[in-house]
Amino acid sequence: MAESLSDPNEAVHWLRLSLVPGLGNAGICQLLVKFGSPEHVLNASISQLREIVDAEMALAIQQGARQDAVNQALNWLKKEHAHLITLADDAYPKQLLETGSPPAILYALGNIDLLNRPCIAIVGSRHATPQGEKNAEDFAENLCRHGLCVVSGMALGIDAAAHRGALKATGATIAVVGTGLDIVYPARHRELAHQIAERGLILSEFPLGTPSKAQNFPRRNRIISGLSLGCLVVEANIDSGSLITARLAGDQGREVFAIPGSIHSPVTKGCHQLIKQGAKLVENVQDILDELSIPSLSATLVSNSPLGSDPNESITSQTDMESSSILQCMGYDAIHFEVLLVKTGLTPQALSSMLMILELEGKVTALAGGLYQRMT
Repeated sequence: MAESLSDPNEAVHWLRLSLVPGLGNAGICQLLVKFGSPEHVLNASISQLREIVDAEMALAIQQGARQDAVNQALNWLKKEHAHLITLADDAYPKQLLETGSPPAILYALGNIDLLNRPCIAIVGSRHATPQGEKNAEDFAENLCRHGLCVVSGMALGIDAAAHRGALKATGATIAVVGTGLDIVYPARHRELAHQIAERGLILSEFPLGTPSKAQNFPRRNRIISGLSLGCLVVEANIDSGSLITARLAGDQGREVFAIPGSIHSPVTKGCHQLIKQGAKLVENVQDILDELSIPSLSATLVSNSPLGSDPNESITSQTDMESSSILQCMGYDAIHFEVLLVKTGLTPQALSSMLMILELEGKVTALAGGLYQRMT
C-alpha cells in the first residue's frame, strides 16, 4: 500500500511553505529545486531567498504561513483516510510527475493506492444529454472492469456520470476538484462525494477553505489529464472546459479520444472539432482498449480459464457460438432483455455477461428501458 507523508514535523514544514500567501506552486517548486526541502527553504536567509523571489515574498517565506491555517490542515489530516501527499512521497503519482508543472502538494481523501493505477480521464459537458450521461456511465463502468481507474472532475453532467459508472463497477475512481477538500462543489454532489471518498479518492492541490473560483478549474484540469493515460471527451460544446482538459492531455503526450454525435447538436461540436484535430474517434470501449494496449475482457476471461486451453479451443468456441446465437435471436430491431431471455434460454446472469462482452466488442448497444440493439 502506498504511504503519504507520515512525519508530523515534515508535514508542518510542507504546510508552512505551501500556505504562504501568494507564493504559488511554481514558486514552491523553484525554491525546492534550489534548497532541496521545505525545512531548508524556511531556514534560508533573506539574501538566499532573494535569488529566487522578491524581497516581499522572501520576508513572507521567513515568517511562514499563518499558524491557524497550518493547524486547520493538521486537524483535517487526523480524519480517517485523509492524506497529505508531496513531491517527496512514494505515493505521489508517477504519471503526474511526468507533466510540466506537477503540484508540489496534494490533499487526498480516500484510497491513495489508486494514484498509481492506470487511469483514464472521462470529461464532458455540464449540460449533458441523457444519452451522453448514459454513454459516460457505461464507458466508465466497462473501463473500470478492465482494470482502469476513471478520473474526472465531479462536475455536473458527464463528470458525475463517469464517477457513477466507476462506482457501479470496482469503485476505482478519482475526483479531482477545484476547491479545498472541506468543501463539496457542486453542493448537490454531497452524496456522490461521500461515495467516492468511501470507495475511490477525492484529490485537490488547493488548501482547505479554498472556494470554487473560475481560475481554479484549468489548474484542476491539468491534474485530471496528467494522472491519465488518455482522455475521453463524451460531449462538449465548442467553448467547453473539457476541451481545455483534452488540449492539456495532448500537450502532456496523452491519448485523446472523442465520441461523435449528431452534426446538429451543440454538445457534440466540441467532440467533432477534436476529431478533426486528430483525436481518435471512439464508438465503443474496445477502441480505447486497443489504443492503450489494454487486454479485452473476453481475452482476459479465456486466458484466466482454469482449463488453460488455447484460445481456439473449447471455451472460445463455446463463447463464439453463444455470441452468434444471441445476435441471431436479437435480429436488428431493439429487443428487451426479458424477451431475449426467453429466446435464448440462457440464465439472466449468463445473458448479462454475454451482452456485456458483445457491447465491449461493439456488436451490441444498450438502450434505455432494458432494451438492446444489434450493431453488426
